[in-house]
Amino acid sequence: MIEERDRLNATLTEMSNEMIRLQSLLKKKKTCPAGWRTFSSSCYFFSTSSGSWNKTREDCRNRGGDLVVINDDDEQNFLSTITNKETWIGLNDMETEGSWKWVDDTPLTQLLTKHWEQPQPDNGGGDPKWGEEDCAHITIYKLWNDRKCSASLQWICEKDPV
Repeated sequence: MIEERDRLNATLTEMSNEMIRLQSLLKKKKTCPAGWRTFSSSCYFFSTSSGSWNKTREDCRNRGGDLVVINDDDEQNFLSTITNKETWIGLNDMETEGSWKWVDDTPLTQLLTKHWEQPQPDNGGGDPKWGEEDCAHITIYKLWNDRKCSASLQWICEKDPV
């Protein structure tokens, strides 16, 4: 019962903080463009078409954002509730194999590595048919997988409200 009380208190605190944040956004009159969804302090665009990781990143930049950078479990959970297809996120190890970083150049934190589908990331597992797998996506199972960057998937863009 104590654990449940603490969990409920934590949820209440999170919801209160989110309400304060949203009220602050309203006062600043910052909003997300039509077709974008709001969560926490960001706007998200969920594509319905598909493309390579580089092509989808270019699309996000043309929209004033970039591929999504997942900062915490809440954001991962939000994205997982919206996506139901394999979807590119802004995580890759193109520069150095095994050194995953986000499109904003921040490294992948240990806290978020639990979102990899096991045994991922595996860079294709040594099977030549998969090739180099340097880009990350959310799978239909709501976990992350590394994939060949030329694969054609849907994507999620993220940007600040304006």
